[in-house]
Amino acid sequence: MLFDSTYNPFSLVGKTILITGASSGIGRATAIECSKMGAKCILTARNEERLQETMSNLAGEGHQYIMADLASNEGIELLVNTVPTLEGVALCAGISHAVPILYSKQELFDKVFRINFFSPVETLRLLIRKKKLTNPSSVVLVDSIGGTRRWTPGNGIYGSSKAALQSVMQYFAVECGHKKIRINTINPGMVDTPLIHKGTLSEEQLQLDQKNYPLGRYGEPRDVALGIVYMLSDAASWMTGQALVLDGGVTAK
Repeated sequence: MLFDSTYNPFSLVGKTILITGASSGIGRATAIECSKMGAKCILTARNEERLQETMSNLAGEGHQYIMADLASNEGIELLVNTVPTLEGVALCAGISHAVPILYSKQELFDKVFRINFFSPVETLRLLIRKKKLTNPSSVVLVDSIGGTRRWTPGNGIYGSSKAALQSVMQYFAVECGHKKIRINTINPGMVDTPLIHKGTLSEEQLQLDQKNYPLGRYGEPRDVALGIVYMLSDAASWMTGQALVLDGGVTAK
């Protein structure tokens, strides 16, 4: 058999991909890597200036962005009603709030769960109900090892929201398999995004924590984005209901 230089099962050519949280961090990196693999990207977030910055870094043509506040049902409805038919979705938006579990009041749970759980669940539910996803298609929810494979003090609210997201992903996968819609999570360890530099750990503490990782570093947004590209591509066509862990080996210790 001759070598075929055009063969690439990881290609996203011909696919339109929606990326939420695309104004920074993992969402931005995912949009950039998807565009490099040939996808037409639809970006959404709340900050227009940062969305435009992401747009300026995309390869290829035909991309667009939609301003939407996915913390509200109205924003989700706006987004779902505006997007065209999609071959893929990467739900990357998320927030964190570090507080000991004994001080975790309901309003804090409500705030974090609104963004990390209810928003992606409602977005996905409406995309499917309104037949915005093709047959076949792929959905990736950005989850975490926090609350699913690792439980650290002060991370109870965030971890609980991510544990709930992983669980509901599996229900979606089981119930939507007959539609040929694949649904998975990607579960990173600590990733060097603006989010971790706004948390409770100092820069010195972050440097020390990286030594717990067998590979000696936190992840970069691109590390996670390339995993998402795989899950969106036809190379993962038999993968659904799974959690792909990318954590530099920290949960193997």
